[in-house]
Amino acid sequence: MQKTNLKTNVIKKNSNITFPVGTALAVQKYAKKLGFSKIFGKFKQKGIPLDNLVNALISYKLSENLSLTRGSDWINRPEVLEEFNLKSFEQKTLYRAIETIGEKYQEVILDLQDVLFNQYDFSHTDVNMDWSSLILWGDKAKLGKYGYSRDHRPDKKQITFGIAEIRRPINIPIGLTIGEGNVNDQTHFQTTFNQVKNCLRQNSNVIFDKGGNSKENLNSVIASKMQFLTAKKLNTSDDKIIKRFWKEKPILVYSKNEVYGIKIEFPSRTNYFFFSRKLKQENIASALRKAERQLKEAKEIESARSRGKPLPKRFRLNNVLVDATIEYQTKLKSLSEFEAFELVRKASITGREGFFCLSSSQDLTLEEALFLYREKDSVEKIMHSLKNEINIKPLRVWSDNCIRGALLIGYLAHLIISLIRYDEPKLKNYSTKFIKISLSNLTVTVEKLGMFKKRLIYSNFDPINELICLKNEAIT
Repeated sequence: MQKTNLKTNVIKKNSNITFPVGTALAVQKYAKKLGFSKIFGKFKQKGIPLDNLVNALISYKLSENLSLTRGSDWINRPEVLEEFNLKSFEQKTLYRAIETIGEKYQEVILDLQDVLFNQYDFSHTDVNMDWSSLILWGDKAKLGKYGYSRDHRPDKKQITFGIAEIRRPINIPIGLTIGEGNVNDQTHFQTTFNQVKNCLRQNSNVIFDKGGNSKENLNSVIASKMQFLTAKKLNTSDDKIIKRFWKEKPILVYSKNEVYGIKIEFPSRTNYFFFSRKLKQENIASALRKAERQLKEAKEIESARSRGKPLPKRFRLNNVLVDATIEYQTKLKSLSEFEAFELVRKASITGREGFFCLSSSQDLTLEEALFLYREKDSVEKIMHSLKNEINIKPLRVWSDNCIRGALLIGYLAHLIISLIRYDEPKLKNYSTKFIKISLSNLTVTVEKLGMFKKRLIYSNFDPINELICLKNEAIT
């Protein structure tokens, strides 16, 4: 038997070009549906069409998605320029475009709301609202302020942003607000609510967490002829309820996590008081971690004092304009390590572990209140997706309008993904990450057949990108 050696095919150079096209096709499809040419065209009359640049930037966000600086290089490739009907441009042109849409971002959001509610007949307009923060790299933007950092970087300036989303089963974002880094959720609530309230139907339910809960905010919802469902912070009056909770014979609401609840009715609201066995375990575990951390910090302070060394930096006041002398005195010398840990453990455990309270302007059942509030995690997933899948962070820009423009591009990218899931029920449970990957996998090879002739060869179809892109007239 003659043995035949398999030889590697010889690679020959050619002028063919291959690039990911799925995101471009999806973005152009929804840009047309949402009327981007009309929304963005009014902001720029001369030069490169602003809507085409926006489409290219959104596609960039949904594919390679590196820095905005590299975005210019990505778009300026001949095949990408041709796909979006653009001419070659300088990097500063891209920055000006981002600043322009950032300056007008509120108007863009309102225009998008008009289009969405004209295009779609949503079954309801109940909304989930939430707020978060992003670290700001650089100190030139006035929006950047020190505040409560969700990214655990209190040493960095930040900006805050809010999202409003029509709740399940629609799950489409309809609002984006951007504020200074020191704006708290109670204040930011008013900006977010005012942005979306005019497109909500009467008696719509506005659902948000306890960070946005204030008497003023609840009154604003009621004054707009809508309903609210929110969580409330436990206070000393709630401790009395906790003491008699089990005497009230609470109802088992959710057997899996052993959640029990009671209803407490007031003239203007109903409170839903719950106890969760699982939450209690989590709260106690968190309290123990806090106790261990406090004991460790006390040891570091005591060690520095006994050796005559300066305190670790995180325990010092770092402000050149403030001259302060701080005297630390720990209790460690008079306590054993076990006694010290017991002291901080008892201080960390409050007796409220496992309890939480919801408040609503409607008379709901315990099951309804718990179910509606838990569904609010869909807007939290949008926050996570924007940060970690659309990658709106890190923010490395300088002007306030650049910050707003960069966040608006990320918001538009997520809006398109949300609309894809809404329009294609088979994709309802697919994450943003998997839809992005599928669209990026769809490529086109530009085969040059002569001086002026070429052929487009589409490759790497899968069930997801087929569902999205084969309905687009661009693929024949």
